[in-house]
Amino acid sequence: MRALVTGGAGFIGSHLCERLLEAGYDHVVCVDNFLTGSRDNVARLMKNPRFQLISSDVTHGIVIDDQVDVVLHFASPASPADYLRHPLATLRVGAEGTRHALELAVEHGARFVLASTSETYGDPEVHPQPESYWGNVNPVGPRSCYDEAKRYAEALTMAYRRARGANAGIVRIFNTFGPRMRPGDGRVVPTLVCQALGGTPMTVTGDGSQTRSLCYVDDLVDGVLRMLDVTEAGPVNLGNPHEVTMLELARWIRTLTGSRSEIVQVPLPADDPKRRRPDITRAGALLGWQPRTPLEEGLLRTIEWFAARGEVALTVPTPASPEARLAVDIRR
Repeated sequence: MRALVTGGAGFIGSHLCERLLEAGYDHVVCVDNFLTGSRDNVARLMKNPRFQLISSDVTHGIVIDDQVDVVLHFASPASPADYLRHPLATLRVGAEGTRHALELAVEHGARFVLASTSETYGDPEVHPQPESYWGNVNPVGPRSCYDEAKRYAEALTMAYRRARGANAGIVRIFNTFGPRMRPGDGRVVPTLVCQALGGTPMTVTGDGSQTRSLCYVDDLVDGVLRMLDVTEAGPVNLGNPHEVTMLELARWIRTLTGSRSEIVQVPLPADDPKRRRPDITRAGALLGWQPRTPLEEGLLRTIEWFAARGEVALTVPTPASPEARLAVDIRR
């Protein structure tokens, strides 16, 4: 089995490449233009002869000589800071990038999985969000470059399935976190963790009452791999139904890091969703999937990773202890 992952040097993409190799794939090809991905994310994989890195922009086409059995389209800026900085590139990869990836899958008779997003639901008026909900998206707002790019990518995927017989499926990914997130990418977990570890004020947008449901990256990747093993079209929600407010999350991270940082409020971004929680009934029924990593455990692993990169000494207590917390000694 040979796999191709677009955006494979990104946060989720790199974990996906790693898991595909661990699952026994004969060859894993990572295609990335490094707009938001990083060679560091796949540096360890470069030593594996079954891994290949291609530096290329999928909006210009995908050229590969060997047979491909699965195509996973994960190329796209995904954080608000990134897609607001690169709105045209975000729209192009959702449109032309998706088309090229689908053409490749059809040509090779490969299973295709599109990484869509919970952002297709916009600021939802239905809670929690089932896949049957069509969403509440502002098509001309600042976030529309990402929201509409993914909505178009979903429509294109289904059109290829109906018109070209593509073995294509869609996963809608809710907020995911873990090691390899970029400190400055604007997403809530790396922002709060780095602020807490650095002893700087922890910023919460608005009054902090808006909610997110956070899924650890290992669980998310497991769901994606299960989507490869079926022929279902989806879409299928992948996320953790454990919903927390942003103020609760900030306080939790401050406790886990042992930080004394002050929590401060900053203006709420335009079109920021008030609530976000997936209905994962379909994922359970079709894939036998549900997240297994408790939020606290995932946060501890993520904090440890960021702390190690920032030369912060760690003392990690025994996980079995109900009072386990992460003690840090900041040396900056």
